[in-house]
Amino acid sequence: MSEQTVIRPTKLAHIVLRTARYEEVVAWWSTVLGAEPRHENSFLTFLTYDDEHHRLAILKNPNVGENERNTSGLEHVAFTYATLDDLLATYERLKALGIRPIAPINHGMTLSMYFADPDGTQCELQVDTMGVDEAAVFMASDVFAANPIGVSFDPDDLVTRRAAGESIESLTNYVPA
Repeated sequence: MSEQTVIRPTKLAHIVLRTARYEEVVAWWSTVLGAEPRHENSFLTFLTYDDEHHRLAILKNPNVGENERNTSGLEHVAFTYATLDDLLATYERLKALGIRPIAPINHGMTLSMYFADPDGTQCELQVDTMGVDEAAVFMASDVFAANPIGVSFDPDDLVTRRAAGESIESLTNYVPA
């Protein structure tokens, strides 16, 4: 094998968060992701929501300071749903529990809702609105370059419009601001 050969990982396995708000953070991520603990004790919880042994670990560290959004670190973690209906149902479930998105954004290639855990760590719940090839073309376009963040949307409006029978294509259509 050449030293120039790049072998890429097959998947992202898990993420580990550290917190002083251990019980609160474990409960929040369990609720948001519908995750179940694979192992938990007084300082460490391993959570999963799929066939992986754990996707998220939460480590108790009472000496951790507040999450400063103006310092280097993790911006957010994103999780993709299979369908827009799954994402909207999750939004409604979380809303009923008092968990509201801080930023719902149509990025063009995804429709995303950003939430913040008790420490302020952001969690993006999204649905792909394009295939991989179409998304690559979109991200290389002048439209995307003009606004690589995307445009805000009202999740309640999407829920109402979807319940009224509006198509997924219409609801996820990207209209530049």
